[in-house]
Amino acid sequence: MTVVVGYVPGPSGEAALEAALAEADRRRESLLVVNVGLPDAANDPRFLDEGERVRLADRLLFAGAAFEIEQLVRGRDAADELVEAAARVRASVLVIGMRRRTPTGKLLFGSQAQRVLLDADCPVLAVKAPG
Repeated sequence: MTVVVGYVPGPSGEAALEAALAEADRRRESLLVVNVGLPDAANDPRFLDEGERVRLADRLLFAGAAFEIEQLVRGRDAADELVEAAARVRASVLVIGMRRRTPTGKLLFGSQAQRVLLDADCPVLAVKAPG
């Protein structure tokens, strides 16, 4: 089995990654890190550039995790990509980071986290960044 984590640079992504590492260790499972970008990934701050990807891989190696990093730029919604990745690898758990949003922001843009929670076939662990 595999622990899948949706990762974006920043506090919510870091919180999700730490929780996913702990889950993978506790369950003795591998980790699939999924980073989703917009079609113009070069201008998407959520998409890891090569240096960030190498630093992430080094961090996971140092933590002793068995892992794979998957970067997707297919123009699909991040929630859809995460749910699909979790189903494809038959994830034991899908870990996502939460960020604080205003009620207006939630109304206008919807909630990726809510869609993952409702659509995933496996348990979902949603974590908030400290602060």
